[in-house]
Amino acid sequence: MPPRFYCPIPLAARRTVDLPGAAAHHALRVLRLKSGDEVTLFNGEGGEYPGRIAGTGRAVRVELGEWRDIERESALGVTLAQALPSGDKMDRIVQKAVELGVARLAPLAAARSVVRLSGERAARRVEHWRSVAVSACEQCGRNRLPDILPLLDLRQWLSELAPGKDEARLLLSPQAELRLRDVRPQGGVVLLIGPEGGLTGDEAAAARAAGFRGASLGPRILRTETAGMAALAALAALHGDF
Repeated sequence: MPPRFYCPIPLAARRTVDLPGAAAHHALRVLRLKSGDEVTLFNGEGGEYPGRIAGTGRAVRVELGEWRDIERESALGVTLAQALPSGDKMDRIVQKAVELGVARLAPLAAARSVVRLSGERAARRVEHWRSVAVSACEQCGRNRLPDILPLLDLRQWLSELAPGKDEARLLLSPQAELRLRDVRPQGGVVLLIGPEGGLTGDEAAAARAAGFRGASLGPRILRTETAGMAALAALAALHGDF
């Protein structure tokens, strides 16, 4: 498969475009591409363009072919609401969630989250996660970028959730009796994952008041970075495109 590059610029068949800075750097310095090499470009609006590098001087120029109407989005729209884990685990969560087809990812600050982010530092981290999502889309073939929402306090996020008609809202818990195979979503799915220490009793109660039901992935207790990925894979097998 030719290397894929996200280019947030207008693209059109049979045009020549210059790769944006980050994509050009990756093409030249990391992949060592040269004139004549094949590439694929997408701008996040759907579909993709085959192309061929036409020059690698001060700019990396790409001659575009005909637009290809190719979509690789999941049939099931899933929002992953992930309480911040420790360290850099969120990077891996974003990367793997995008590969598994998540439509939207909401990073949340929970009472037991070890990482504390606010203000400009939080904004920079969210932009970093968006860049992780872009790289994951380039790798896995998605032509539309999932939404990476601004970081919010969990309670604020719950209070601002719009009523979800036919939307399945699930709080993963090994103590829950409901299994994912018994969930019958008519609309999308919202998965709420707690941090390493789990949600507090008050947070769990607030989630239930917002329409969340407990759902189990089995008798084993999964790490926060594992639970969401396991649920996404299971939902894709049950109701998505696996």
